[in-house]
Order: sequence, then structure tokens, then C-alpha cells
Amino acid sequence: MGKANGRSEGERLEGQRLERQRSEGQRSEAENSRLDLEHELQAGNAIETATAMDPAVGGEVSAPDSELQKVKAERDSLLDRLARMQAEFENVRRRNAKEQQDFRDYAAADAIRPLLPVLDSFDRALTVKSDAAEFRNGVELIYKQLLTALAKLSVQPIAAKGETFDPHYHEAIEMVETSNAPDHQVIEELQRGYKYKDRLLRPAMVKVAKNPGH
Repeated sequence: MGKANGRSEGERLEGQRLERQRSEGQRSEAENSRLDLEHELQAGNAIETATAMDPAVGGEVSAPDSELQKVKAERDSLLDRLARMQAEFENVRRRNAKEQQDFRDYAAADAIRPLLPVLDSFDRALTVKSDAAEFRNGVELIYKQLLTALAKLSVQPIAAKGETFDPHYHEAIEMVETSNAPDHQVIEELQRGYKYKDRLLRPAMVKVAKNPGH
């Protein structure tokens, strides 16, 4: 009877030990499963973080990167416009420089062309034999022809003799005391003056009356 009770107690203890081992084994498997799940979650989170930070992963772009790309695009557009404007400005500058140079080189051509017929008249006058009177008449015609050519270029002689002295257009070479002319009247023109439009080319050199009686 005592031996039977001893075996029963031993079997009970052995069963409890085996139960504890099964329980510990189950807990170990559960713990391992939990750890594996945590590792998977951490790996998933890492992939999502990389996807959000790197546009090359997952094909998605975060909001800050989207704004950066927009700013870069606007910058590139402005730089392109600036480059085109600079190129256009340089072309205009070169074209204007060429036009100005051409004007300086050939501006005198329009002034010279009307004078050529005057030279032709001198050539003919010098080749024709004539007396003094005829020669004088020929020179007077050429002189009138030259004045006409200058008038077409807006060059006009300055009126002097008989005019009141004007320091803007007359240069007094001599003051002559006389009672035959009003005071400060131009009584003689020594060299004719000319003006181009409203600009003085050279003043007329004159003698001016000084009348003590006025």
C-alpha cells in the first residue's frame, strides 16, 4: 500500500514537470512569434520612412520635396528667360553700334552729292576760253549754283551789311566813326557768315559804325 502511494506521488510530480516544460515551451514560442512580429513591423516602418524620404523608392514624393522641385523649376525658367534677354540685348547693342558706325562713315555722302554739279561747272568754265566779262558771268553762275546746293542742305548765309550789329551772328573787326550810318550798324562785310538750320557755323566778320551823334 505504501509502495503504491509512492509511485502515484512520483507520477504526479513527473506529470507536473512535463506540464511546466510544455507551458514554458509554449511561452517561448509565443515570445519568439512576438519578437518576429515586432521585427517585421520595424522593418515595415523603415521601408515606409525610406519611401517618404526618397522619391526613388516607392515613386512617391513628400510635400517638402514637391515644393523644392517647384522652386527649382521656377528658377530654371527665370534663368532661361534671363539668358534669352541678355542675348537679345547683345544683338540690339551690336546692331546699333553698326548703324552708328555706318552713319559716321557715310553721313557726309548726302552733303557731298549736291556739290558735285558745282565741280562740274568749274570744270567746264576752266576748259572754255573766254574774255574777262564772260568768265566773271560764269563764276557768278557757279556761285549761285553753290548757294542753291548749300540751301538744300539747310545752310544759309547770315545777313550782315545794313543790319544792326548782333554779337550772336556778327564778329566786329573794326569800329568806324561815321555820321552816314546809325550807331552800331554793320557798314561793311569782310567775310560772310553761315548758319546750319539754327546753329551758327561761323559769324560774319564785319565793320560796325560808331556814330557820335546818336
